[in-house]
Amino acid sequence: MNDTWLDKIQWTDDGLIAVIAQDINSGKVVMFAWMNRESLTLTQQTGYAVYWSRSRQRLWRKGEESGNQQKIISISVDCDADVILLNIEQQGGIACHTGRESCFYRTLENNQWVENSPVLKDPADMYNT
Repeated sequence: MNDTWLDKIQWTDDGLIAVIAQDINSGKVVMFAWMNRESLTLTQQTGYAVYWSRSRQRLWRKGEESGNQQKIISISVDCDADVILLNIEQQGGIACHTGRESCFYRTLENNQWVENSPVLKDPADMYNT
């Protein structure tokens, strides 16, 4: 049997792999998510990020509702083959469902989480809610 590149990955017991999305222009980590074999294959084939939504239990094409797609520049795997790093071009400049550039918009300061990034677009406008 010939192993494919997908067989080289250390999938979790649930068949998932952790994924970090990093903006190629700013170098910022903008998201953490999960992929399964199908979503990683679709990401590689289409050139746009497709994740596995654990809450919805379905494929989630990044930007399918908000329009803020992630164009894939490169796909890397870490030394243990259990984390994927996507270098992406964040279309629309917004990765987070809160309307911010990054999902990592809070830092710990004096034992409190402090928001450090502005809302670039109201989520109600992105999701027509």
